[in-house]
Amino acid sequence: MSEIVLTAGVRQNLLQLQKTADLITATQTKLATGKRVNTALDNPINFFTAQGLSNRASDLGNLLDSMSNGVNTIQAANNGITSITKLVQSAQALISQAQQTADTTVRANLSVQFNAIRGQIDTLSQDSGFNGINLLAGNSLTVTLNETGTSSVTVTGVTFTSTGLTIAASANNWAAGADINAAAANLTAALTTLRSQSQSFSTNLSTVQVRQEFTKAMINTLQTGADALTLADSNEEGANLLALQTRQQLSTTALSLASQASQSVLRLFQ
Repeated sequence: MSEIVLTAGVRQNLLQLQKTADLITATQTKLATGKRVNTALDNPINFFTAQGLSNRASDLGNLLDSMSNGVNTIQAANNGITSITKLVQSAQALISQAQQTADTTVRANLSVQFNAIRGQIDTLSQDSGFNGINLLAGNSLTVTLNETGTSSVTVTGVTFTSTGLTIAASANNWAAGADINAAAANLTAALTTLRSQSQSFSTNLSTVQVRQEFTKAMINTLQTGADALTLADSNEEGANLLALQTRQQLSTTALSLASQASQSVLRLFQ
């Protein structure tokens, strides 16, 4: 209040006491939040630099979910190929048995089993999707690898049904040897296609997994950098608080001593 006149000593000690109180409040905030830079007013350079690092870490963190889905989608397709390969090999075993007999009844029975396996190939192909994307049913997948979208991996889908693999149903119950040999040739070609595609999927999977690990490491580096710019040393801030509390007590004592000069004037009128 402007109408109240304070002596120079009292005013100086009061100002020092106010500064100390502000410092105590700031130190308590640092201890409470664990950060020495809480707003741009504390340190604008560190605050905005740390904010930029944290924002990028957050963007990369969002990409990790997409990468994880991509990895699972590719693995699901590769699992499907592995199972289809086993079915093709089982069909080849039936072909081998049919080639070793001239009994039309046996051949007919083997052809029925062959067609059953062919149906299982179709079912496996349909069941090899993940989260709505099936790479064995012709769907393609694009996995974004960085926050700017300039790096990505595109996995082109295939159609690995029995028809897509050119595995035709058994003709004429395999009564003729030529029909059996044609089925054998189709299975050999299908097996080659499956192995080639499995290798392609494995390469794509490896690429995405490498980028996934790289992204995790980058997030850790960015967060560590942001923390180094803003985190407080709790031991140091605790010591500062004790020192400030001591200073506050001393300032209060000094203010009391400074006011005693004014009080001595009052005694003259008593």
